[in-house]
Amino acid sequence: MKLERTEYLLTETDPQRLGPARAEVAFIGRSNVGKSSFLNAVCQRRALANVSKTPGRTRAINVFAVDPLRWLVDLPGYGYAVGPVSSREGWSAMIEGYLTSRPSLRGIFLLIDSKVGPTKLDHQMREWLKAQGLPYFLVANKIDQVKPSQRLGQQKRIAEGLHTAVSEIQWISATEGTGMAPLRQDIVKLLE
Repeated sequence: MKLERTEYLLTETDPQRLGPARAEVAFIGRSNVGKSSFLNAVCQRRALANVSKTPGRTRAINVFAVDPLRWLVDLPGYGYAVGPVSSREGWSAMIEGYLTSRPSLRGIFLLIDSKVGPTKLDHQMREWLKAQGLPYFLVANKIDQVKPSQRLGQQKRIAEGLHTAVSEIQWISATEGTGMAPLRQDIVKLLE
């Protein structure tokens, strides 16, 4: 299975209208954590997912097909986003509806900002995923934005804040490619 062959498939706001898939992997995180850049890096494609400097540009469920029945799913970010309040209020129900209604969902990659560390909303999302019994993986993106001399300390602080070991978090930079190769392998295994 070659992730670099991934193509945009569809955008949907109602999870009930998504067709069946054999296997799918979802990416979630707060607005501006770099989910679209992350998806592009996973697939080794520059512009597969649209990247914006404005937080909250992903406003629907964006599905990318590795093959017709194996999907990568980019979900809207939670937290600060630019846009009407009425639109943002519907995102939570859409995300929850997607995450709880997909029998083919093999894993959820919860992205956290390495520079900022886990926010209250990241903790809430993680607790919700645990409570739902959903399989999730912690990914700390933007490690390139932490000075090399401060990385180990920041990794320890983030791990402590998440009550886990440093080794339980995948430390990556979507822009520089750091840590992406093993993460790609994990995704392929989930989709097989």
